[in-house]
Amino acid sequence: MATAELAKPLPVARARWRDYLELTKPRVVALMAFTVVVGMLLSSHSPPPWQTMLFGTLGIALVAGAAAAINHLVDRRLDALMARTRGRPLPRGALGRRDVALFAAALGAAGMALLLAFTNPLCALLTLASLLGYAVVYSLFLKHATPQNIVIGGAAGAAPPLLGWVAVTGRIDAGALLLFLIIFIWTPPHFWALAIHRRDDYARADVPMLPVTHGVRFTAGRVLAYTLALLPISLLPVAIGMSGPLYFAAAPLLGLRFIGHAWRLRRDDRWGMPTFRFSIIYLFALFAALLADHQLIA
Repeated sequence: MATAELAKPLPVARARWRDYLELTKPRVVALMAFTVVVGMLLSSHSPPPWQTMLFGTLGIALVAGAAAAINHLVDRRLDALMARTRGRPLPRGALGRRDVALFAAALGAAGMALLLAFTNPLCALLTLASLLGYAVVYSLFLKHATPQNIVIGGAAGAAPPLLGWVAVTGRIDAGALLLFLIIFIWTPPHFWALAIHRRDDYARADVPMLPVTHGVRFTAGRVLAYTLALLPISLLPVAIGMSGPLYFAAAPLLGLRFIGHAWRLRRDDRWGMPTFRFSIIYLFALFAALLADHQLIA
């Protein structure tokens, strides 16, 4: 009987732990951390110091988690109106605003401390700018101000591979900017595909996402246009000598598949979620090809 009573609080504790983890958007941060590592490894022909790789990646991930938690805090009222997000910790009352604010502050402070200790001031400064760009500029202002919110605000989300590169080299090179550009162009079709699927949610919450303000067909056309633009941009690493034949074979195949999804979405809006899901596979596979090709060249 005593044993059973002692066991009762454990599920609650585990659930609370999961609530805090959910605040960090762990799947998004995991993909970001992967691109950080790729940026680090591509920045040099020799392996970077393990301390820089481990603690630099962890620091950037912690700051990204802090930005995600702040986004939860800022969007708590909108999240309560949307089917996709009403089960998040703040809308369902699992955590309070003070809990989330303190958690975000702790994550951000820990991440910045690691970056200052194990990388360089430029990496720390750019990481802080990315946090402010997403958590403040995008979440507080752009998201509610313009249907081009994700295009302008996408700069913060495109930063991770550049941050990884700068963590190792201490400077911004052409290769770092190119990795940034690939994710910057990838972000609108990735997010707009989801927005098409969730357009009723955004309309209910009065968020001016492109499918709400300009309609599904117009948005699907923009998704297709961006995927078409992404194909030649994804080949630029070969043009500047950063990648070789393996990547040159993989990038067009992935790009054409992404275009195929966008084409189907333009003809049928039920392709919103399949296009969104493939966009994640696309980015992971593209950066994996960059990494594999770099290891072969090295």
